[in-house]
Amino acid sequence: MRTLFIQDRNEIDKIIRACKTCYVAMSDEGQPYVLPMNFALAGDTVILHSAQHGRMWETLKKNPRVCINWTLGEELAWQDERNGCSYRVKSKSVNAEGIVEFVEEYDEKVKCLEATMAQYSDREFKFNRPAVVNVGIIRVKIVKITGKEFGAKAVTPWNQ
Repeated sequence: MRTLFIQDRNEIDKIIRACKTCYVAMSDEGQPYVLPMNFALAGDTVILHSAQHGRMWETLKKNPRVCINWTLGEELAWQDERNGCSYRVKSKSVNAEGIVEFVEEYDEKVKCLEATMAQYSDREFKFNRPAVVNVGIIRVKIVKITGKEFGAKAVTPWNQ
């Protein structure tokens, strides 16, 4: 079993869209800090939402650089069940590095909330004014994105 790099951006986007949660890593004055979050993917932008206060909000104001991870799959596989080193979790993952931008404009916040809900449902949603005003919206412009498949079947001349 091997680890393969995923080069195709369409395949990378499929992995992201199949996930329900992303993990956002940031640096709080040198201390790593990671949070699970709901998200939306809009081209080369990831949309996140939260309260407009707290450790994450303050950390991102000081250092807007983040890394976001999405992982799909938890199937255990092995080549030799007696050899621990042959065990792998079959999965696909994507890491994206980017820069945070805080969204303040009301209509833009609504668009971001609509995109986020579209990640989870085909239904149309309405958002009341106080909810939109009070939610914190963060856009992350993707600077670098990579994908990997773990536990892939090794390709040999006899199993192609």
